[in-house]
Amino acid sequence: MIDFSIEELKKLYKPAFNSHKGQNGKLMIIGGSKLFHAASLWSLKVASRIVDMVFYSSVPENNQIIIEQKKEFRDGIIIPRDKIDNYIQEADCILIGPGLPRKNGEEAGDDDTKELSERLLKKYKDKKLVIDGGSLQVIDPEFIPHGSILTPHHREFRDLKLKIKNEKLKITIQNSKIEEQAQIFAREFNCVVLLKGSVDIVSNGKETVQVRGGNAGMTKGGTGDVLAGLVAALYCKNEAFLSACIASYVNKKAGEELYKKVGVYFNASDLLDEIPKVMKSLI
Repeated sequence: MIDFSIEELKKLYKPAFNSHKGQNGKLMIIGGSKLFHAASLWSLKVASRIVDMVFYSSVPENNQIIIEQKKEFRDGIIIPRDKIDNYIQEADCILIGPGLPRKNGEEAGDDDTKELSERLLKKYKDKKLVIDGGSLQVIDPEFIPHGSILTPHHREFRDLKLKIKNEKLKITIQNSKIEEQAQIFAREFNCVVLLKGSVDIVSNGKETVQVRGGNAGMTKGGTGDVLAGLVAALYCKNEAFLSACIASYVNKKAGEELYKKVGVYFNASDLLDEIPKVMKSLI
């Protein structure tokens, strides 16, 4: 396993000077619940700084929050859950899971996360997909579409491995080192795994890199949702493995820049505000 090379940043898609609105990425975000109302909003806000258009679909309460924040969030459309199919076709990428309830029916009115996630993953398996948070915690691995990006932390990855039905494969993965586990899983399910930690591990089954950096300030709630939004925004116009690697690198660099200013005393909102500055300095 090798370290991520900053030379990879040169491959990132850059909007053309004469491009028009919509040509630089359209992202659909499906997430949020009454309990986890902020998670999908962090994903939304960081993505809206990168792509041209974000279609956002959450529970009615979260949709209303965004409607009230229109002064900040201009380049997006709020989509009721029963209307998402009309917009998914237009989107370059779908992010599903940030803030979806971990337990189905966690609060009255919340969606059944497993049913919603697996239905959409099956129906839109040919779209670019980023699977995060609540969706990762409830889906069975066989529903992972080819080419998708998964963004688990170590506990989510452990639980996902335990759901593998092929016992031989499950044992092989469990008896391997953690970086090999990510690589085997990515290869078997034809996806990209971004395993979050103090050192991120990113694998597409063939290539595996580690991304170092960050600090203890990034253990705050919501920083993973910021990362998921960044991954999905980049995936709109870039290849999956490149998107995951660069998102991991930029996210950690943003945390390091904040550390220079305030130490570990920053939150997810601070992190998402720092990311555009870091991207400008690097790209």
